[in-house]
Amino acid sequence: MPEASSVVAVSDSAKRRIFDMLDVDGDGVISQSEYLARVDRVASAMGRGAADPVVDAARNAHEVVWQDMDGDHDGRVSFEEYRRWAGHETFDRSCRPALGSLFDIADFDGDGRLDRDEFTRLRVAAGNVGTDADAAFDGLDVDRDGFVDRDAYLAGIRDFVTTGVSAMAAVYGADESALNPRRA
Repeated sequence: MPEASSVVAVSDSAKRRIFDMLDVDGDGVISQSEYLARVDRVASAMGRGAADPVVDAARNAHEVVWQDMDGDHDGRVSFEEYRRWAGHETFDRSCRPALGSLFDIADFDGDGRLDRDEFTRLRVAAGNVGTDADAAFDGLDVDRDGFVDRDAYLAGIRDFVTTGVSAMAAVYGADESALNPRRA
């Protein structure tokens, strides 16, 4: 088991990577419009219209996260604000439903699992680098059946965000430039 100090450092790196992914315009803050636009990007990538009930549910779930994440309600979230907010309790309370709703947009047949193509389109539309999608898929497809199920997907993200240790962390490696593509 890693020492607590190494877990915290990796976790902050993971949080920085996710923050940078959500800060689409790179101005150092996540705006409400940037955060909520990820639902529309995923819906578009998956061929779902804005009026689709699954997209509407995702939009509502992301509104809840935004209200929770923007603690001072100024319409902007800095990295320090995000870093303090992100954690185990936060993930379970609001991020899990929102990230699960993005998974649901990609899961057309509603069977609770994504094939490699669906998974890759979801990841890229959500802001991840496409080149690591295969490695992420392989890390999360623990039973090697060619699918990533919803629980494995959410557990992988939770572990990455809260501890820095997961199948997702292995994809990004320990190199700071891999964790933060804008800083490379």
